[in-house]
Amino acid sequence: MTTLTNSETDTTPASYRSILDEAIGGFHLGDLPRVVKLPALPVAVTKFVEQSRDEKVTLRQLAATIETDSGLTVELLKHINSVSMGLRHKTNSVSQALALLGRRQCALLLIAKGMEGAMRARQSKLINQTCFWNSSFQKALFAREVATLLKTDTDAAFAGAMIQDFLLPVVTNHYLDNYLKFVDQRDELPATLVEFEQNEFGWNHAIVAAALADQWNLPEELTCCLLYHHHGLEVLHHEQLRRSPVAAVAISGLLPDQLRQHLTGLSELHHLQTQWDAFDVMALAEKVDLMQEENNLGVRNEFPLAKRCLPILKYDQSLE
Repeated sequence: MTTLTNSETDTTPASYRSILDEAIGGFHLGDLPRVVKLPALPVAVTKFVEQSRDEKVTLRQLAATIETDSGLTVELLKHINSVSMGLRHKTNSVSQALALLGRRQCALLLIAKGMEGAMRARQSKLINQTCFWNSSFQKALFAREVATLLKTDTDAAFAGAMIQDFLLPVVTNHYLDNYLKFVDQRDELPATLVEFEQNEFGWNHAIVAAALADQWNLPEELTCCLLYHHHGLEVLHHEQLRRSPVAAVAISGLLPDQLRQHLTGLSELHHLQTQWDAFDVMALAEKVDLMQEENNLGVRNEFPLAKRCLPILKYDQSLE
């Protein structure tokens, strides 16, 4: 793995189109069995993403689109008034929130929140939804911190990490027996969930999510985040992506979660820590827990990230 230094500059590619075309290859959503009912992006989000690309559409018109969805309106105002935004005065206007955030950041936020809302509405037979979205939020905060270290787009990293696994509640329901085998025989199976899925189905949730995001016309960097989120440290070898939000999301994907998607994730994070002076897993995990507490989501954090990352300390001890 190439060693990272703080002196490097952001090498985020201007366009992700060629990367997506090559990586997705000949995969088509139509190749999936009809039994798999893929989710739909909320109408307000789809319309906003399309309108936000047109400079002729005014902020007032964009705000009106958001206001057609009460849930998204609440989430936007909650975000703009959160501790992390540091505003002196509360904002009660969608138009003002949009003006403060900007079109692109608002679009990324709405995509993440809209997808979360749509997936929460689906009951999962395997996944505890509260734990799942708690873990997703932790990964998003972690990815944002990593993106800061990489000097790349923190908003895209946050949104990409937040929705990196959004399809899992869907596919685990349709193929419950297969995923139960993955859970029950975890230590005897491939190192990553996507490798298991590829062996079982001939596709994996990362490529399906990317193909779906591409169909929805989501920002290409966000689609790349979905596609590469299980590439782990391999993404740091990619000349174009190694200093992009995609790398930050892939690193966050190594964090432990309830499905143990990446068996050697903590070991790889520890290896990265030994190669990159600015990267400290436990320090970042503790910062994430603090930010999560400050956000006051109304849900008790039963599984703090720092606690789940504690096993990484044994790797330090083994080097002493």
